[in-house]
Amino acid sequence: MAEIDKSLPNTATEVEIPEEEIVDATEAVTDTSGETEVQLDEDGGATINFDPTAAALEGGEQHDANLAEFLEDKILDPLASELMDKYSTYKETRGDWEESYREGLSLLGFKYVTRTEPFKGASSVTHPVLAEAVTQFQAQAYKELLPAEGPVRTQILGDVSIPKEEQSKRVKDFMNYQIMDQMKEYEPEFDQMLFYLPLSGSTFKKVYYDDLLGRAVSKFIPAEDIVVPYSATSLEDAEAIIHMVKMSENDLRKQMYSGFYKEVELGEPQLKQDRIKEK
Repeated sequence: MAEIDKSLPNTATEVEIPEEEIVDATEAVTDTSGETEVQLDEDGGATINFDPTAAALEGGEQHDANLAEFLEDKILDPLASELMDKYSTYKETRGDWEESYREGLSLLGFKYVTRTEPFKGASSVTHPVLAEAVTQFQAQAYKELLPAEGPVRTQILGDVSIPKEEQSKRVKDFMNYQIMDQMKEYEPEFDQMLFYLPLSGSTFKKVYYDDLLGRAVSKFIPAEDIVVPYSATSLEDAEAIIHMVKMSENDLRKQMYSGFYKEVELGEPQLKQDRIKEK
C-alpha cells in the first residue's frame, strides 16, 4: 500500500479548459464532387442525399458499361479461350441428344427422299402420326397459353380490396397491350416455339431490351442454339449458359456503334452448318 507524503503543500492548481466548440446540428456538409449531401439532424443522426445513378467508373463511363472496353487483352484472351473450350466440351457431351433429335426430324415425313435401299425406287413414305401429334400439341397449347384477351393474368396476394383489384386490372391490361400490340414478334415466335417444343423437348424464350428498336423484345431460341452442360438440371444450376447468336454484319456494326459490343475488326465469317440445321 503506497504511503501519502503529507509534507507537500495543500495547494490548488488551476487548469484552463478550452471552451467547447459549438456545432450547428442542422449544418449541411457537401463533398467536393457536389454529388453527395450530408444533413446533420438535431438528435445526432444524419441524412445523406445522393444520386445512385451518379456512380461511374474511371473515365466517366456508366456503371453498366461494357467491361470489355476496360479489361486488357491479357485478361480478355484467356476468358475467350476458356469460353470456347467449354463450348466445345458442352457440344460433345450432348452429342447423343443431337443424334436423337436429328433422327426424329426424319420421322416427320416433311421431306421427300428418293430411296435406293433395299432396292431402287423403294417407297419412302413416313406415317404422319408424329407430325399430327406435334400439330395437335401446338394448337392446344396455343389456345391455352395465348388466349384472345392476352397471355397475362394477375393474382392478388393478401387481402383483396377494390384498389388492389383496380390496380391488378391496370397491370394486366397494360402488359397484354405491351405484348400483343407493341412486341410484334411475340405471337409468331411463340407459335413457332410451340411447334419445336414436342420435337426437341426443350425450347427457350429470351426477353430483353433492344437498343435498336427502343423496346423490349421476346425471341424464340431453339434448343440447339443454347449450349449448357449436359449434366445441368436447370439453367439456374448451369455453370455457364452459351447462346449462339446469329445476326447480320450490319446489325453487328450497329450494336458496336451503340456501345453494346466492343468495336473490333471483323473478319470473314465461318459458314459452319451443323447436322441439325442441315436436317
